[in-house]
Amino acid sequence: MATSNPSVRGPLAEKPWHAAYPAPKTTAAVITRESLLSWMLEGKVAGKDFVLVDLRRTDFEGGTIRGSINLPAQSLYSTIPSLYALLSTAAIRNVIWYCGSSRGRGNRAAGWFADYIKEQNHTEMESLILEEGIKGWATGGDEYVRMMDEYDAAVWK
Repeated sequence: MATSNPSVRGPLAEKPWHAAYPAPKTTAAVITRESLLSWMLEGKVAGKDFVLVDLRRTDFEGGTIRGSINLPAQSLYSTIPSLYALLSTAAIRNVIWYCGSSRGRGNRAAGWFADYIKEQNHTEMESLILEEGIKGWATGGDEYVRMMDEYDAAVWK
């Protein structure tokens, strides 16, 4: 019987969810929260001028950046071709990925999507990682919190 206890090693240890998929070949570029906030304050709109993807699943709490769509990383890989078709048809140029810290799921998803963009020879779309993820955004100050939906301060203390 497999266990998800991270302290268990050997044949009983469960593989991480992403082990079923290839490692990304591309390291996606990073966008800082300051840059993203400036886009939003300039009037750029998530879903129209760029797409924000919140990759959290079981840790989806405390709010999300305004305009984000929630696509849990664990079910993302097989949907990349369809997602790309939708976004390219809509002429979206920037897809910004984030999770809690954007060090695991964020990097992986942004890399997978960047790989797919490259395979399609699409030079006008970019896959970006939000530096520091939702934690960096939610704890970045009032100007960031104002750009969140369903913000819950208790989660970020």
